[in-house]
Amino acid sequence: MVNLDRLLADLDAFAAIGGDGQGGVTRLAFTPEDQSARNLFQDKLAAAGLDVRVDAIGNIFGRRRGRDGGLPPLLLGSHLDSVPKGGRFDGTLGVLSALEVIRMLDDARLETHRPVELACFAAEESSRFGSGTLGSKAVVGKLAPEMLDALRDAEGRTLAEALRECGLSPDHLGEVRRRSGEYHAYLELHLEQGAVLEHAGFPVGLVTGIAAPTRFGVTYMGRADHSGATPMGLRRDALVAGAELVLSVRRVVLTHGSPTSVGTVGVLRVQPGAMNVIPGQASLGIDLRDIDSDAKRRIAKKVQAAARRIARKWNLDASIETLTDESPVPLPERIRQISAAACQACGIPFLEIPSGAGHDAMYIAEIAATGMIFVRCREGISHNPAELVEPQDIAAGAAALAETALRLATE
Repeated sequence: MVNLDRLLADLDAFAAIGGDGQGGVTRLAFTPEDQSARNLFQDKLAAAGLDVRVDAIGNIFGRRRGRDGGLPPLLLGSHLDSVPKGGRFDGTLGVLSALEVIRMLDDARLETHRPVELACFAAEESSRFGSGTLGSKAVVGKLAPEMLDALRDAEGRTLAEALRECGLSPDHLGEVRRRSGEYHAYLELHLEQGAVLEHAGFPVGLVTGIAAPTRFGVTYMGRADHSGATPMGLRRDALVAGAELVLSVRRVVLTHGSPTSVGTVGVLRVQPGAMNVIPGQASLGIDLRDIDSDAKRRIAKKVQAAARRIARKWNLDASIETLTDESPVPLPERIRQISAAACQACGIPFLEIPSGAGHDAMYIAEIAATGMIFVRCREGISHNPAELVEPQDIAAGAAALAETALRLATE
């Protein structure tokens, strides 16, 4: 059984590291706060009797031995770093629930057929270096060595410098990589970061796939003129086109997307930005996501076509730059079926749902069969001091993780 008091006490202890006293937590990757949390986690792994190691990028692993030490281990994990003034559950809930699984196995004196390994992946959030999931990318060989010097924080410090300050060895990045077959499977528990479970009335979600973004910037270039002296018919107002494109993104996604398509215009910059000057330039940042690759490609093409059409309509020049175009990651039905059976055995109601947010799981899925378990969070709030997961839902998620892990570890 889940020792909920023990798990809640762990959550309280980690929330105090980088905590602001008002519910917010700031633990940017490789800062002193992050390092303190990582040190505490290593201490807890050692106290649980695990074999602990830290790789060159800062991923922390702790292994519980199985009857057959030659078998590929089951891997459980998430991350401990946070966004600025984030919540206390994002990432941390998954890491500590994985630790609770180990403790539950020990409490029950259960020996698994294969080893079970915990992972705390480094730098999952992009808040410090502008690129996220760095630890899991390194594990699958997706972090190029040159990126260690190319990625910089707001103070100009490179990722390589930050790693060395933490006593890590960026020169040995190649040793981090793991190959397909080295892990039997990977499980990650995470709060949902959305309100689907809450609205549907389920404590737990089994993730069908992880959406990936297509992001591009659109810049309209017109002419900045006097707002009082330029008649409406003679204007080349870039913001008017930008406003129309914002509405077009929503219309395209709703009309031509799949049920899991989403589109967001999260950036709108206007120049020169004076109340009495007609905007001569408007730049928009557009984020399209889906777990359906075909649908994502379809809406991306239609949004870009709309952007060009709007430019012609308002007699503007337009530039479109693709910033990223990643592939969604479907998660295997076999792992989901095992989790479903685990939930049914524990009497935990569940819903199958996609993940709109990215996670370390989307990279580890390249080398191991991967499953994700979501836990309901209040109003879907995340990356926010108001982030909240109720204790009974924490218990349900940890129990679902433990039962799924036990079934996979005995294969």
